[in-house]
Amino acid sequence: MPRVQVRVFQELNDHLPPARRGRVIEVDAAPGETVKSIVENLGVPHTEIDLITVEGESVPLWYQPPEAARINVYPMFERFDISGLTRVRREPLRQPRFELDVHLGKLARLLRMCGLDAEYRPPFDDAVLIDRALAEHRILLSRDREIFKYRRVTHGYWLRSQEPRQQLEEVIDRLDLRRHLRVFTRCMSCNGELEPVDKADIANRLLPRTAEYYDEFKRCSRCDKLYWKGSHYERMLARLPI
Repeated sequence: MPRVQVRVFQELNDHLPPARRGRVIEVDAAPGETVKSIVENLGVPHTEIDLITVEGESVPLWYQPPEAARINVYPMFERFDISGLTRVRREPLRQPRFELDVHLGKLARLLRMCGLDAEYRPPFDDAVLIDRALAEHRILLSRDREIFKYRRVTHGYWLRSQEPRQQLEEVIDRLDLRRHLRVFTRCMSCNGELEPVDKADIANRLLPRTAEYYDEFKRCSRCDKLYWKGSHYERMLARLPI
């Protein structure tokens, strides 16, 4: 069977076994096999790839490399301009919105604390998650590599960490999101946007001590939950990587 040489760069190496990281790999390539198939057979999902070159020339995912070709695979270039080259996916989503799978409920709350649009909602079937992400132009987040092998997925990220706060830092750093952070502007329960509300309009909903000590309130536009800067505010703020 024909063979090709593949080298993946930077964080894409996370998808490879240690012995294959940071080096050129020789792999079998069936006649007519695409670079997408070759790379995903190594374990690298196409959603994390922004650029593939074959013998130094940028190529699309469906390109069929010749025998003995050298293939270089690069991660998302959210911070760099590669407009003159052939991206393997559409332009980055400059207004990041997320769809999270079933294992990421705690991460969803942390993303919302940062003011990021993060939907976490059943059902969590792969097809449904992908449909919603596509329809609403969302980035799919998951700990399941397999979901990112579906061709329909255009924007997605496989989380390396299993700990929610580390996952938050990972998403913010890998997708360069610090300029998008607007802390405490979304409801942590439902992801609705928070709006200022006059204290007089909600006075009948406040406990006596809350009404006595606090004057500024926000209300969720979706579920009507109330928020204010109580004693928990500083503790919550300390949890965020800002």
